Amino acid sequence: MKTDNVLRMVGMAMKAGKVVSGEFMTESAVKSKGAYLVLIAQDVSDNTRKKFRNMCEFYEVPLREYCTKEELGHSLGKEFRASLAVTDEGFAQAILKKMD
Repeated sequence: MKTDNVLRMVGMAMKAGKVVSGEFMTESAVKSKGAYLVLIAQDVSDNTRKKFRNMCEFYEVPLREYCTKEELGHSLGKEFRASLAVTDEGFAQAILKKMD
């Protein structure tokens, strides 16, 4: 049930316009200090995982691995998404609370 709640919160944040997705947009949000949480799919490549882990550590943005690319994309109303950034602190905290 936790999986559904987290993905529902991601979907709500997307509808509110508080999520950017895709590798380029996620990276831009982190580097411009507009990201409060980064989610990557569990089935991303090792290079992608390392890139986001290093970037989020440097910019002090929480990073979590969650579900598959297909499930992550579906929660956003898209097909596949390997990464997304939550750009609202309230949504980010709510999603983190559901994950822990």
